[in-house]
Amino acid sequence: MAKLILVPTPIGNLEDITLRALRVLKEADFILAEDTRTTGMLLKHYQIESKMFSHHKFNEHNTVEKITQRIKGGETAAMVSDAGTPGISDPGYLLVNHCITNGIEVECLPGATALIPAIVMAGLPNDRFCFEGFLPPKKGRQKKLTALQQEERTMVFYESPHRLVKTLNQSAEFFGLERKAAVCRELSKFYEEIKRGSLEELIKYYTDHPPKGEIVLVIEGNREQ
Repeated sequence: MAKLILVPTPIGNLEDITLRALRVLKEADFILAEDTRTTGMLLKHYQIESKMFSHHKFNEHNTVEKITQRIKGGETAAMVSDAGTPGISDPGYLLVNHCITNGIEVECLPGATALIPAIVMAGLPNDRFCFEGFLPPKKGRQKKLTALQQEERTMVFYESPHRLVKTLNQSAEFFGLERKAAVCRELSKFYEEIKRGSLEELIKYYTDHPPKGEIVLVIEGNREQ
């Protein structure tokens, strides 16, 4: 049966892809990729020759109807993002929603996502947590941090290296310098690094050691309530 299948891809180490994901990518009529250059390297590594088309946040509103019609016409589409699970701070929701509205089966394979290893390795309570993705870069940023001041669950954010120190400083302003946190950088890659400590300690460290790569920031929830 024709369907849309969301396929998680490795967040760094290419060995982290599953056998099922490889089979789906090989058997799909076409693959939707956030960046065809990035996905192309993965497909080349595993000798997968399925047709690939670009599908990202800048064109998804224009391509979603065409993709839906192709699936309704009998083709199976596999959707991937550059790394991790499509739809988690990456394109995916719009097409999934459109397919469901049109009665198309949607399947999501289990697999890689950066937030799970980060919350496990942070050393902070992980029985309950909230995932906030990327904070708004400008408008709405302080409003979001204000709303999270009373959050009791461990908080998980994605962040870019050039904004990390700014985010740590603002987090200290809203949550306190002594609030515990962990910066999880380049997960599953050769230079993987986990730095744990208070927000004050992390600010000092990353001010002196500007970070590179992809980052997950984990911050302790409010324990004073």
